[in-house]
Amino acid sequence: MFKGLRWRLSLLYGLASAVLLLLAGSGAYGLLDYYFRSSTDLTLQSRLVFDLRRLNATVPPAMTAAEAQWYTSRGLPVPPDNPPHHDTDDQGRSGDFGAGGYDSELASIFELQLTTQGSVLTSSVSINSGLSPDPPAVAAALATGLDWRTNRLPGGTRVRLLTYRVDGGTGPAVLQLGRTLGDQDRVLNSFLVGLLGLGAAAALAVGAASWWLAGRSLAPAHAAWDKQQAFVANASHELRTPLTLVRATAEVAQRGLPPSDARHELMSDILDECDHMSGLVDDLLLLSRLDSRALKMQRMPLPSAELLADMQRQVSVLACEHQVRLSVGAAAGTLLGDPARLRQVLLILLDNALRHTPAGGQVTLAAAPAGRAVEITVADTGAGIAPEHLPHVFDRFYRADPARGGEGTGLGLAIARSLVNAQGGHIRIDSQPGVGTTVTMRLPAAG
Repeated sequence: MFKGLRWRLSLLYGLASAVLLLLAGSGAYGLLDYYFRSSTDLTLQSRLVFDLRRLNATVPPAMTAAEAQWYTSRGLPVPPDNPPHHDTDDQGRSGDFGAGGYDSELASIFELQLTTQGSVLTSSVSINSGLSPDPPAVAAALATGLDWRTNRLPGGTRVRLLTYRVDGGTGPAVLQLGRTLGDQDRVLNSFLVGLLGLGAAAALAVGAASWWLAGRSLAPAHAAWDKQQAFVANASHELRTPLTLVRATAEVAQRGLPPSDARHELMSDILDECDHMSGLVDDLLLLSRLDSRALKMQRMPLPSAELLADMQRQVSVLACEHQVRLSVGAAAGTLLGDPARLRQVLLILLDNALRHTPAGGQVTLAAAPAGRAVEITVADTGAGIAPEHLPHVFDRFYRADPARGGEGTGLGLAIARSLVNAQGGHIRIDSQPGVGTTVTMRLPAAG
């Protein structure tokens, strides 16, 4: 039990840590990507402002603000609104970009001066570079004044484009500026590989730490559970002897009293309570052995037809006392289980069914193969179980309403489930108030 709980706790700790690592890694990657994108866009706008001033064209205020932000982010003085400029070289670059001087980021930008039809007037890129005007961007810029987009070159390299309609001045109708993002993609990919490597190493470390932490967290509970099981087992053993002595003494005292004596009835009550307490002690001891997995199972092939016929023969007298018909339906298949423990389970289920089925009702035993298992059912036509009680019927000491669970110790179904689970099986209860209850045991098939 505790091993499975430790695995679940370790998985929970690991998942929580994995989510935190994923959020941290995604955040770091997203911040780096955002920095690259914002820096590229600011650089393109700063270069556009320079080109518009060089062409004596109108510079929009938004572009001027972007230029100021670009210079400020690099710790450079913001140039005046109309700074002096110098002639550009054959690549369209100037030796003095405002007050900040020549910058390598600006140099990495290519420029295309275009007509309204998209024809190239001048270009700062070579013919074999694969960079050419983007007609949809030109059309969008002519319509709206400005267009941003990211394209891919034939080789797969991304390129960021800023296309602007030139208003005023003498020269091109459209400026298309761009910057290839291959270097940024390489940095992002390397960063991603590093994050994945660190994540794998962190996952191993977190897994080991989660297993250790789960063990430390469960250690007190495990120790307390072991002490509780030891106490229950020892108490059960210690109670057997005094209960036996009390019962023997009561029997001797009862024999010396005439049936008409009131003390004879008192001795009978004492004997009944001794039997009840002995049953409770035996149940607690059995559950303790099941919890500690100290109960050995002698599993062997058992033909279901023979098993159910034996149970019908043994319980038929009790069924007659309750005036309930006990029958065996279709019984097929051979299951693998401990015969003594399976009979104990069936006795618990039949006792419950007979006690809660009114006179004239019926209890039916049946068995049928189900894949690699055999399903045994105990169905009654009793009052049924209310839906709110069904999830708790296997809980220890749980009792439903007085009409359904006023007798017994509340351990019978808990013992039945533990015995079935110990044999690799599963048990469930289906019930409908006013119709009846069906208990189904699913046990491994022999062979």
